[in-house]
Amino acid sequence: MLPTVADVLQLDAVRRGQPRVVAGGDRLSNRVRWVHVAEVTDIAHLLHGGELVLTTGIALPDEPARLRVYIGELAEVGVSGLMVELGRRYSSALPPALVAAAEDHGLPVVVLAHEPAFVDITEAVHARIVQDQFAELRASEQLHEIFTRLSVEGASTDEVVRQVAALGGRPVVLENLAHQVLAADADGGDPAELLSAWETRSRAVRPDQRTAYDEASGWLVTTVGARGEDWGRLILVLGAPPSPRETVLVERAATTLALGRLLDRHAESVERQAHGTIIARILEHSYSDPQEAAARARALGVPLSGRRLLGVVLRPRTATAAGSAAELAELAEVAATACKDARLAALVGVLDEGSPHARVGVLASLPARTDVETALNEVATRVRKQSGGDVVMATGSVVESIRDVRRSFQEAEQVADVACRSSGGRLFYRLPDLRLRGLLHLLRDDARLQTFVERELGPLLEYDAQRGSDLTRILELYLEAGRNKAVAAQQAHLSRPAFYERLRRIERVLNADLDDVESCVSLHVALLALSSVRWERS
Repeated sequence: MLPTVADVLQLDAVRRGQPRVVAGGDRLSNRVRWVHVAEVTDIAHLLHGGELVLTTGIALPDEPARLRVYIGELAEVGVSGLMVELGRRYSSALPPALVAAAEDHGLPVVVLAHEPAFVDITEAVHARIVQDQFAELRASEQLHEIFTRLSVEGASTDEVVRQVAALGGRPVVLENLAHQVLAADADGGDPAELLSAWETRSRAVRPDQRTAYDEASGWLVTTVGARGEDWGRLILVLGAPPSPRETVLVERAATTLALGRLLDRHAESVERQAHGTIIARILEHSYSDPQEAAARARALGVPLSGRRLLGVVLRPRTATAAGSAAELAELAEVAATACKDARLAALVGVLDEGSPHARVGVLASLPARTDVETALNEVATRVRKQSGGDVVMATGSVVESIRDVRRSFQEAEQVADVACRSSGGRLFYRLPDLRLRGLLHLLRDDARLQTFVERELGPLLEYDAQRGSDLTRILELYLEAGRNKAVAAQQAHLSRPAFYERLRRIERVLNADLDDVESCVSLHVALLALSSVRWERS
């Protein structure tokens, strides 16, 4: 950053001359690009602007009109200031015409009471300029290194925004083209205050360049996008005109965000990442105040305060490890589109991405009069139609506050676990829909249930393990077929005599009567419980 006239006045080489500002005192913030020593009056045409002109005034004219022309030409070319040494041409004061003209043109004029060495002033100012330019270059290089590392490491949107706030020491907001907040860092301030009425405030800021400072808001705004496809704006909340380093900071960060989106073609959209982050932090109780979560969600167009909230989980019934990440990202987009089409305000994102428990989470925000059943049916119908696959949608209970959202999601996840192993074709599942399977799933960690399973099925499981047989599966087919031996034999792809023989073997191993209704009920419950226990271990 170039030094100002005020900065120059603080240099030792200048202070030795006892400087005194006699005109243009309100323009000492002018930047000094260079120092030029000139005694002639027709010097303006040789200057380019930003120079601090040093003179003894020995060649200046006596006529007030010509002095005014001299000052006018210097001001017109854009010099930063005029510094005059007293003693050679003017003993104690400058001509009133020169001072008045400088005031009229807003040109800073400084007199030096003691004779300085102009060469000392020139060297000091030029050293300061070179030093500042080197520091600016070094700062730019450091920013380049930091954001290159973030790009190589595949940093998330939130990580990039946090880094900008840390480096700039100012609040930062990333928004999409609809002025919804995708990520924000208040830099230690109040996030709710930063994001209050965000869309309204943001729409009023319309810079005419890709990177520009808006004086009314105090925002430094840069467009985010690449290959002619812009998708957002990165905003540094300054309150004062930016330094060159701050401009480089937001532009380099915007490039990193755009590059990350181009490289990660299979990743969920930035909107889904923003939604997923808010849901995850609510579930983890990471927000110190629920109002912060409400403010962040509201800035994304999803009101949470004063609404009924519902946790929903979606998962493919079957997914390969290689395709699960892309499949979940696609499912999240489908769910988001379904919610928008159904006019249901909701946060939608992938939770625990990359882990075995990854799933799509939907935090639905319901107005007081909305019929939950109707809303869920509409969303689920659209998801099934758009996904083109076998997707399980499970819901928790409706809650009244952000603090209870975790409970709703836990219930939805438990329901999804059971529903993924059922063969039902419901549009969506709730805990009451799962009946006995749901109860057994909730009790799967209870030692008493596990003891019951071992008591009922232990001998048969041990028999299968030792001989490599499938009698447990045969028993399950028989009971699921309602003890219809013909149907069960067909499902097992066995002849009836072969199937009947296996049933007799099961009776001998378990010492049980498969014609006895109570025995079959007990064995069926044990098989359902075994399925829940095995699912948990897997």
